[in-house]
Amino acid sequence: MTFVKVCALEEIPEDGALGVEIGDTPVALARTGGEVYAVNDICSHAEVSLSEGEIYNGTIECWLHGSCFDLRTGKPTNPPATQPVATYKVKVEDGDVYVSLGSDD
Repeated sequence: MTFVKVCALEEIPEDGALGVEIGDTPVALARTGGEVYAVNDICSHAEVSLSEGEIYNGTIECWLHGSCFDLRTGKPTNPPATQPVATYKVKVEDGDVYVSLGSDD
């Protein structure tokens, strides 16, 4: 599994999100409760950027129609979205955030 350095931890606002690209993959990094999560940055319902939404109660909310996605699983927690978004492994080392898109990246 290959991890790619994407940003400094301080670039992600506490209880907020930051959109980044890893290759051709848009990724939303979310920081809440002292943890950093990474999910695909495109809402499975409306195809807009999730990183522009709000972070609360372990979810990221799509700003367009209000669907929320669990940051741990990517599953939608309310409609209108019915399909999950991909989640990615994250590690923080020496103040930097690293993301792995999967075992074959």
